[in-house]
Amino acid sequence: MSAVSIPSSRPSRRIGAWALQGIIAAAFLAAGAAKLAGVPFMVDLFEQVGLGQWFRVVTGVVEVVGAVALLVPGLASLGALWLGGTMVGAVATHVFVLHTSPVPAIVLGVLNALVVYLRRDELAALLHRVKG
Repeated sequence: MSAVSIPSSRPSRRIGAWALQGIIAAAFLAAGAAKLAGVPFMVDLFEQVGLGQWFRVVTGVVEVVGAVALLVPGLASLGALWLGGTMVGAVATHVFVLHTSPVPAIVLGVLNALVVYLRRDELAALLHRVKG
């Protein structure tokens, strides 16, 4: 798979996209690692969710995989889409199950949507390859 760059973009836009991806990836790597490590706060939080600790582990894996994808040229758009979708679920969980503020999940979702927008040509190329 070859790397897909942001076509006809200025270097500052490319640098900005990579910086944003790095920040988002760091946030999700930290959150995913905390879930996988069984940090007490995460264990308690997922106990409140009520789906069992297996869901904490799966969520941690989803976050780490998405974060790594954000840092791989050619996969960043998929990583952002993957994590953005995860944040939709996080917002719903915060609002309807935990009754806590969904603002952090909304912010991360919007930032991932921005990466999808910035990497839309990459996503289009990936979809074109899948279609054949």
